[in-house]
Amino acid sequence: MTGPSRSPLRGVTVIDLGQIYNGPYAGFLLAMAGADVIKVEPLEGEPLRKRGGQNLSLALAMLNSNKRDIAINLKHPEGKALLIELTKGADILLENYAPGVLDRLGVGAAVLQAANPRLIYASGTGYGLSGPDRDNLAMDLTVQAVGGIMSINGPPDGPPMKAGLALCDFLGGVHLYAAIATALYERSVTGTGRVVEVAMQEAVYPALATNLTSLHNNGGRQPPRTGNNHPAGTSAPYNVYPAKDGHIAIICVREEHWHNLLRAIGQEESKDDPRFADQWTRAKNREAVDALVAGWTVHLPKQEAFARLQAQHVPAAPVRDLVEVTNDAHMHARGMLNWVDHPALGRVVLPHSPLRFHGETRPALNPSPELGAHTRAILMEKLGLDASAIDNLVRAGVVGEGG
Repeated sequence: MTGPSRSPLRGVTVIDLGQIYNGPYAGFLLAMAGADVIKVEPLEGEPLRKRGGQNLSLALAMLNSNKRDIAINLKHPEGKALLIELTKGADILLENYAPGVLDRLGVGAAVLQAANPRLIYASGTGYGLSGPDRDNLAMDLTVQAVGGIMSINGPPDGPPMKAGLALCDFLGGVHLYAAIATALYERSVTGTGRVVEVAMQEAVYPALATNLTSLHNNGGRQPPRTGNNHPAGTSAPYNVYPAKDGHIAIICVREEHWHNLLRAIGQEESKDDPRFADQWTRAKNREAVDALVAGWTVHLPKQEAFARLQAQHVPAAPVRDLVEVTNDAHMHARGMLNWVDHPALGRVVLPHSPLRFHGETRPALNPSPELGAHTRAILMEKLGLDASAIDNLVRAGVVGEGG
């Protein structure tokens, strides 16, 4: 395939040692951009495969579409040798093990880049490959806690709360993809690879920008949690309001939004109310603003309220549950969400990549592979091993095969 329809990363080979969310998501983005991503798992599979006692978790299926899978025992000397040989022909190796794990196994960055100086070695960790907290155990919950996210999340009179999604893992994975793409560009100029790393704690810090502004404006003292209100308390309406069948989110950041809202809810006379004179004044009188808005929303279904607000160009959205989101007509129309007949899970909704390259023919979603599904094919294709040699490796417990 030539011309603009070419996949951006066609011809790039990735060795994906990712596990759980962080590394696998970076690998997924690479695969959906056209790279040949070879997922390397231990013989028993990575931890996400059977999380919650399932035969296969939906999360694993979501993050490993369009990859090939090989099972290698990296604790076996021959398994280590196989990984080194595979990386000799690869462009990228990505992993999100704890710092030092692969070094102790004898397949860390120094060893792999000595075998292949063009290799980009990409590491995703909780706190980085250096510094006093390097070896602290990191999961999304713990990074949310130590990173300040929980301190600003939740109602004012309640305990700190985590975000309901795996925010740190996925922000880390997105940044890891960005680091890899940057290093690929550099290598196209220099011909040499490098180590790139992303710490989840560092990846999420810039997302605290509004909250850090509130801290600054509060004289360096921790501001109170604000629930669904504006984190810095400088905007109203900015909240989630009750509807007859759920809730609707409404925000006004410009004066025209506020005037449009008053028109939509039949309260145009409130434009002259001194409590609502401007954004700052409305923020100081947030309770009165919220009462005015909620007095209108509570009498309408959320979709009807949304339609009326949308017609008046007021920023708003119904609060939807996960069933509604997975059936989102807009994302299905754009091909972001897809109904897929998965061989292990049945008919499920799987995401495509949010990254879009105009002019590219977007690849179809290939369901996540079984553990070791491509072990034999990869060893033949990449290392030139014959069937007999692979049979010996399987018998010796060096590699595993699917099925």
